[in-house]
Amino acid sequence: MNIAEKIRQIAADSRQASFAMARLSSGAKNDLLMNMATALMENTERLIEENKKDLAAAEKKGLSFAMLDRLMLNENRVKAMADGLCEVAALPDPVGEVTRMWKRPNGLMVGKMRIPLGVIGIIYEARPNVTADAAALCLKAGNAVILRGGSEAINSNVAIAGILRQEMAKAGIPQAALSVIPFTDREGVLEMLKQEEFIDLIIPRGGEGLIRFVVEHSKIPVIKHYKGVCHVFVDADADLDSAEKIIINAKTQRPGVCNALETLLIHKDIAETFVPRIYETLTGLKVEIRSDETFRKFAPRAKAATEDDWYAEFLDLILSAAIVEDIDDAIAHINKYSSLHTEAIITSNYANAQRFIREVNSGVVLVNASTRFSDGNQLGLGAEIGISTTKLHSFGPMGLEDLTTTKFIVYGDGQVRE
Repeated sequence: MNIAEKIRQIAADSRQASFAMARLSSGAKNDLLMNMATALMENTERLIEENKKDLAAAEKKGLSFAMLDRLMLNENRVKAMADGLCEVAALPDPVGEVTRMWKRPNGLMVGKMRIPLGVIGIIYEARPNVTADAAALCLKAGNAVILRGGSEAINSNVAIAGILRQEMAKAGIPQAALSVIPFTDREGVLEMLKQEEFIDLIIPRGGEGLIRFVVEHSKIPVIKHYKGVCHVFVDADADLDSAEKIIINAKTQRPGVCNALETLLIHKDIAETFVPRIYETLTGLKVEIRSDETFRKFAPRAKAATEDDWYAEFLDLILSAAIVEDIDDAIAHINKYSSLHTEAIITSNYANAQRFIREVNSGVVLVNASTRFSDGNQLGLGAEIGISTTKLHSFGPMGLEDLTTTKFIVYGDGQVRE
């Protein structure tokens, strides 16, 4: 078989396996995940050895230290993968849940029940742990999953998936419910994105370039998350001590992640007091400030922001900052430049907090809390498959429920339509 034929066969086999996964009981799925966790721990040395092959190849290619760190597996990271499988096993199973039920005038009982999506394709970069994490979430939600990791982690990904698939075989579960695309060239991705007959959803995880490539070429619905341009608006009624604490956390705790603060908006009425304070605090923490003209009146050493800076996801100790007239101006700025990821307001004004929640339509909107809480685990989902900045079919951090859909169920006692 050539690459196209092989990938079509993988997709077709996954579709057949998805029917078996949809029938599995919660107990069977949980037992499978727990056995997978044990198997990973028992094969720690093997996984580290396979990972060394990827690290050696990556070093030859000149990958950055940060990329090598993401790629590396050690005993602690293998244990973390195993712990993640156990955590997913402990989550409530959404499949089969009846979310609503109502009675029609003719006596029909109508409801909505959660069911698996079917076959999910995950396309991701660098981190081998995604192989285990994504497999666990997709399988627990009753789906089959096709994984296509980055070429830099091919040995690690194949080894992890192989161990998990062995446990599926032991349990009598079709191994095709968990597949890894074994081809490292881009043709493999392109062929995978053509399999709309068999794959129900594509979830890309990686940089903006990868996600735009997937969206451009996919015939299958894609969960998109281009970037996180997250805003914090400090209202006139904000507690400034709290605001400073939140801003520091949102910007500096982990500046290279998608829920880090990128743009700070400050109400004009507190600018004279708060701007010099927050500027000195942030620059003392090595944060570069790029601001509008009004902000620079109170912090003259700040750099001038360009139009591109307001759209930028810096993923670094760089922050854009502006002074706004009021909450209307803040909301207008966010609606213009936001990537629909995460926004926060710092205020003691209840009416403004409620307006901000209603009128700012990003995936996560917070009041008096750091943007760093925009994370599935932090929000109580237990685990996260990714973050969606589109509104169909999921919006914001995605957990188990987001790997299901709903169907109508109807109970009658002989009704016919007149």
